Amino acid sequence: MNTPTETPKPAFVLVHGAWHGAWCWARVLPLLRQAGHVAHAVTLSGVGERAHLMGPDIDLNTHVQDVVGLIQAEELQRVVLVGHSYGGIVITGVADRLQHEHPGLLAHLVYLDAVVPEPGESWSSRHAAETQQARVKAAESSGGISFPPPDACVFGLSGANRDWVNRRQTPQPFSVYQQALHFNADRVAALPRAFIDCTNPALPTIAASRVKVRIDPGWRVVEMDTGHDPMVSAPVELTRHLLDLT
Repeated sequence: MNTPTETPKPAFVLVHGAWHGAWCWARVLPLLRQAGHVAHAVTLSGVGERAHLMGPDIDLNTHVQDVVGLIQAEELQRVVLVGHSYGGIVITGVADRLQHEHPGLLAHLVYLDAVVPEPGESWSSRHAAETQQARVKAAESSGGISFPPPDACVFGLSGANRDWVNRRQTPQPFSVYQQALHFNADRVAALPRAFIDCTNPALPTIAASRVKVRIDPGWRVVEMDTGHDPMVSAPVELTRHLLDLT
């Protein structure tokens, strides 16, 4: 009599938001692994420990390839893609590409207080004009190549957590702020999708995504009573939600 083969648990791939790096998941990765999952965090080109790669050629395609490259190199299967903040744009691009090239590879998309774009939109598309103008101006000192991080207090962090994030943040490639993402919405929507809404305090630039996921069909929405960086402020609760959602 053959013994049934146990299906492996999904593999988590965590994609950080702007100005961050894989470092921001340091409190979540071990918890996912303790629960028996393979888990990896990507650092996107130009930030974190890859800040030395900053340059004018970094764009959304670069960041999508960063994630696809990790998935391929690690030969991951049944992947749960988690995108935080700006990372929501990135995982949308990854999902569109992998659904086309390798259907069945992705198991779930989780948008963590993240941008949920429509086809043809950019990260900046739904930001207030004042925010867009401020970020364009902030990029001028680098010749339009990058723009500096805000103080981590805007993510609802204080004390040691705020200091920890402020020490590690690096400038963000600017081209990804205004570049439109073109993708097949039906292909992405075919995947299970969840949105984790961080409500205390709610980051204003994510407001449009919060509305969208409550109107469009097919979304599961979970609220967390914490700020925009729950991987820092509430890693245990965040991990529990990630495991429950998938």
